[in-house]
Amino acid sequence: MDPVSASQLQKFLEPATVAKWISLINGWAGELPPEECWRNISKQLLAPEHPFELHHFLFNTVYAGWDNKQGPPPAWLPEPSEIPATNIGLLQKELGLNTYKELHLWSVTHRSEFWQMMTKKLGIVLDKKYTSTVEFENNSPERPLWLKDAAMNIARSCFGAEGKTTAIIYQGEHGPVKSMTYEGLDKLSNRIANSLIQAGIKKGDSCAIDMIMTAEAVAIYLGIVKAGCAVVSIADSLAPDEIEKRLRISQAKLIFTQDFILRGGKKIPLYSKVLEANPFKVVVLPLDNGPVSGLRKSDLDWSSFLGGDERFSPVSCNPGDVMNILFSSGTTGDPKAIPWTHTTAIKCASDGYLHHDIKPGTVVAWPTNLGWMMGPWLIFATLINKGTIALFYGAPTGRQFGEFVRDAKVNMLGLVPSIVKRWIDTDCMKGLDWNSIRAFSSTGESSNFSDYLWLMSRAGYKPVIEYCGGTEIGGGYATGTMVQPASPAAFSTPALGLDFILLDESGKQSDSGEMYLIPPSMGLSVNLLNKDHHEVYYSKAPALPAGATGAAGVPISGEYGEWNMKPILRCHGDELLALGGGYYRAQGRVDDTMNLGGIKVSSAEIERAVAEVKGVSESAAIAFDPPQGGPSELVLYVVPAKGAGTDTLTMKEEMQRAIAKHLNPLFRIKEVVLIPTLPRTASNKVMRRVLRKEYKEKS
Repeated sequence: MDPVSASQLQKFLEPATVAKWISLINGWAGELPPEECWRNISKQLLAPEHPFELHHFLFNTVYAGWDNKQGPPPAWLPEPSEIPATNIGLLQKELGLNTYKELHLWSVTHRSEFWQMMTKKLGIVLDKKYTSTVEFENNSPERPLWLKDAAMNIARSCFGAEGKTTAIIYQGEHGPVKSMTYEGLDKLSNRIANSLIQAGIKKGDSCAIDMIMTAEAVAIYLGIVKAGCAVVSIADSLAPDEIEKRLRISQAKLIFTQDFILRGGKKIPLYSKVLEANPFKVVVLPLDNGPVSGLRKSDLDWSSFLGGDERFSPVSCNPGDVMNILFSSGTTGDPKAIPWTHTTAIKCASDGYLHHDIKPGTVVAWPTNLGWMMGPWLIFATLINKGTIALFYGAPTGRQFGEFVRDAKVNMLGLVPSIVKRWIDTDCMKGLDWNSIRAFSSTGESSNFSDYLWLMSRAGYKPVIEYCGGTEIGGGYATGTMVQPASPAAFSTPALGLDFILLDESGKQSDSGEMYLIPPSMGLSVNLLNKDHHEVYYSKAPALPAGATGAAGVPISGEYGEWNMKPILRCHGDELLALGGGYYRAQGRVDDTMNLGGIKVSSAEIERAVAEVKGVSESAAIAFDPPQGGPSELVLYVVPAKGAGTDTLTMKEEMQRAIAKHLNPLFRIKEVVLIPTLPRTASNKVMRRVLRKEYKEKS
């Protein structure tokens, strides 16, 4: 790096400080490699209160000559003395492996042994032992049977911590920070399980939850699972049309909701919105402690539903029984109904244990909802690992959330990039002490390098564990670790126990292309409730190229030696770019789905929602991914109806209202573009990829 001069630092620092900084920085630069120089600067000189422009300037200066072939420049490096105490470090030592690369290679060439080890290490409680870790229908990795012949209820494994240990820390808007112990959570979930049975709910029935993520919502979730039933996950932001689809597909016998939720001091009705979906039976929790008014005759308020019996033995189930039904957008029709089994939770807990280094007592906050996979993930990844869930009931975009993170002493903070962008735009987190944070994590959207360098700087440079996966994976396929250098907006590894390959449009292995999973892995879905699973995930997957190797560096044809099976590929729809050094960056979706605000939605769903808007003949929804990285933005190409005007502002407002009414008010339109005709293939399919390319070129 070039020497730093006084003139470069004087606009950021007091004059008395400049000379000292110049001496230290230039001294380190002359003696140390860039990453070690940056380690010293970020830990010994820079502080959150320094202008971010100074952080950014020094980072770019230190890494000015960096060779990207070795991977992207790291903003955080693990301390060598701390690596052996991480969960990954302990596992490496147990297996006699010297490096993380060796561990990942072992995990994908010994998958049966890996999942057997994780099941034991996580303390998964079994009512009856399994006869084999995994067996396969038709000798194909497409349909594995995990923990064959076992009996279990995964909720048992959520209560391994000592009873007086804090299970949940929570806070309502402008209220005090409160807590619930493992013993208290266990007893409340037992009362709920007993009350479900009293209400006529039987093993195998499905019960929905449409609430914000509260301590009671966590207890309801675990109570449903304890009763041997399936939770139907519904986000509180969904419109009645979408709620109705989920209740219909899952055949939910009952739904838990709230009368109102509080956002920014305003009471927003939820029960009345749920009623528009015509549910069979509703249990309503009050926002305040008082009674719920305006109930239908078939419905119950919380106090009438909840019995007092705190003793309950979780119903024993098969490992493959459904315990949660989640939904993910398909490219046409209803959303895909994806069943999670009792073993899916083991994938959640494994990723939490290994990649997020969750240990007993770790406080984990992740603003999310039980309607999205990160809500159930948070429950299992935290509680099975004997950690503490931190829940803030208000919006995570303002200072009060940051104060909660400080007061709850959060150690691992999960986010979506759009939240971080909002914090930067409003500067609402200025001056907050986040020293308790050991790591951030991020999922749901593509990240922006600069935004995440800012985020790391807010906590004195702690790593961001980039985490990408899906509901049908039960966790992540690409992620980071606490034992590898972390670069903003980059994955450092495939998830342990998983491998993948990148193929270009011609089906050849490439450093940039569509990501295909290499099954099997615990957590991967094996069926869908309302679609053909093979058709969705396997029928369109290409054949393996000759001589192909997975991301772990092992020939794919050889990694199935323990089972003597022919390897196959599984579609997922994400595009990745290999950066060098084993790192990757997300490049968005290759199909007609998009992630908006961390929520997956298909172009077809958006287009159906706006079809009723006056003046719209046809439309095509695309996601615009900013060149500098960051969250996708929704753009609508519209063919106007005959005689319609060209007032795109009014059209945009009406389309926004239609999306809020039929889908989700969180989906915000960036721009409406009028077009004479939509580009189509010879078979009349809309070529949205052409529109994405056109919009990118003009932006």
